Amino acid sequence: QVQLVESGGGLAQPGGSLRLSCVASGRISRINTMGWYRQAPGKQRELVGFITTGGDSSYTDSVKGRFTFSRDNAKNTLYLQMNSLKPDDTGVYFCYTTTTIYTYWGQGTQVTVSS
Repeated sequence: QVQLVESGGGLAQPGGSLRLSCVASGRISRINTMGWYRQAPGKQRELVGFITTGGDSSYTDSVKGRFTFSRDNAKNTLYLQMNSLKPDDTGVYFCYTTTTIYTYWGQGTQVTVSS
């Protein structure tokens, strides 16, 4: 079992920044990729992006150049730095991680971008 706990969500103005954190615990030796999904009101959950154990990352087109992943393997923590936020970035952000068999999810953290 792997547990994920997100933090760092909140309210930001358009053009502002937030940093999300996701701390993994449990059987973390089996963790591979870590990443984030988000779900806006009335919409399906969409992939924001991910980062591999080796540090390679991938982002959905709408956040490229604005969002950045970083991963501190010693602290078992994934970070998502979100800059130049837009109202369309509003939603619940879910951290996830994969092992060879399972995908684990955090409980989600709300991000609201509004003036």
